[in-house]
Amino acid sequence: MSPNVPLDTVGVIGLGYIGLPTAAVLAQAGKTVIGVDVKQSSVDAINAGEVPFVEDGLESVLAGVVAKGKLSAQLETPEADAYIVSVPTPFKGDHDADLSYIETAASGIAPKLKGGELIVLESTAPPGATERMAKVILDARPEFTEEPNLANSLYFSHAPERVLPGRIMIEMVENDRIIGGTTREAAELNRDLYASFCSGELLLTDAKTAEMAKLTENAFRDVNIAFANELSIIADRQGIDVWELIELANHHPRVDILQPGPGVGGHCIAVDPWFIVSAEREHSNLIRTAREVNDSKPELVVEKVMQKADRFKNPTVAALGIAFKANIDDLRESPSRNIAGALAEKLTDGAVLVVEPNVDELPRELAERENVELAELGSALERADIVLLMVDHDPFKELDRELLNEKIVIDTKGLWR
Repeated sequence: MSPNVPLDTVGVIGLGYIGLPTAAVLAQAGKTVIGVDVKQSSVDAINAGEVPFVEDGLESVLAGVVAKGKLSAQLETPEADAYIVSVPTPFKGDHDADLSYIETAASGIAPKLKGGELIVLESTAPPGATERMAKVILDARPEFTEEPNLANSLYFSHAPERVLPGRIMIEMVENDRIIGGTTREAAELNRDLYASFCSGELLLTDAKTAEMAKLTENAFRDVNIAFANELSIIADRQGIDVWELIELANHHPRVDILQPGPGVGGHCIAVDPWFIVSAEREHSNLIRTAREVNDSKPELVVEKVMQKADRFKNPTVAALGIAFKANIDDLRESPSRNIAGALAEKLTDGAVLVVEPNVDELPRELAERENVELAELGSALERADIVLLMVDHDPFKELDRELLNEKIVIDTKGLWR
């Protein structure tokens, strides 16, 4: 039985791609939600009911809950019954997890606590991160305890997100959730909070298993993508159409090979497996090799383009797509973004025309290059010598193929077979 703790007011620390949708669905479920972010521009946009990034279905929900006064944003950590920490977990050193953002969030929460609060880590993190967050808070406030059902109890839990960008508002509600507490009572309290908006099954475990489960899900996908990417390299060297090869192989009733691409991006699949590797370097050979295969793919794409570019005095490359997946504006860990930058560096006498229909401006490292330009699709195709397809956005699927006549086409997604 979960503790009798109020969960009416929720502080969400970090209002990015996961934190803001979480805050919105909690507010839609009737909670009073106070979001916290370090960017004044994001705080201002959210308080105006505006979404600072592209995510289908979020804008209408956000506008509604802000108008009703159920969701607001600010720079400072508030007092609340529950806190959800949804902050970045980047790399440091040799792909070790940088937990400094989690620790900073915990340090901001600690002074606001009165006893009885639930603190949930939603950021994807390596095994032990939730315990680390708890330690930061308990070291700052030694009068509190993790022992449950006392006046000075605190409850720590991990509930990793399991959503697909572009479908976050649907999957956040419908997907099953793994919830791992540092105590059983913490997991049960976390379950009670998430049951207010989640119709999927809420699966309780301990914090470390929950952390590892999220990493395992993405490592599984990464290993399977690496198999497809390695096949594409072998097939290319053998003069074989890899997409036909995979299509034929997948007719076997127990074979389901994924599709290759220019690499693997996003803040999940491209990052999470490294957290397993850094935790167990001697026993994660397959996971590490898969990461290395996928991380090497962009360089091979760049080499292929440069081989074709040698035919031209001042080559112009139309780079179609720099988001990490189709039909979103998320550029985090995007191999396509890195490929565009590498091409710009190598094509000193040429130009890279970036076509990304989901953004209004280029990221700084591309915008600062004189030979890189954000271009419309039609203009880029007209001017380009080489057309490099890297992301299968819908406008590229609908493209009139006659526009590709007399162009050198490098299709990393098999879209125009």
